[in-house]
Amino acid sequence: MIKGIGDAAVMVTDGKKSAEWYGEKLGFKVFSSEGHWITVGPENATTVLHLCEGKLEPGNTGIGLLVDDVQKTFDELSAKGVEFTKKPADEGWGIYAMFKDPDGNEFWLTPQA
Repeated sequence: MIKGIGDAAVMVTDGKKSAEWYGEKLGFKVFSSEGHWITVGPENATTVLHLCEGKLEPGNTGIGLLVDDVQKTFDELSAKGVEFTKKPADEGWGIYAMFKDPDGNEFWLTPQA
C-alpha cells in the first residue's frame, strides 16, 4: 500500500538553472541530476521536488506516491475499482504505474527506495 509522497513535479524551463537557483536561494541539495530527472530539497528531505522541464500534461499532477511493490499495489487498487492510466511498466529507470482520481488528476506509483 502507499507509504508516502516521494516527489512532486515543478514545471521549469531549464532544470539545471533551476537546480542552481533552489540551491543558492533556498539552500536545497540536489539529490539527483540524470537527464530530465533532477530532484532537489532540504538536506534531510523525504519528499523532493522534481524539476521537470516542459509543460505539465493535462491531468498529470506530477505527484509520486511511494509503495513497497508497484505491481502488488496496482493489483490491490485495481480490485477496489481505481482506474489506471498506465499499467505497471519498467522504462529502464524504474517501474511505475499511474492512476487517476474521479476528477481525472493522475498520480504516479513508484517504488520506495
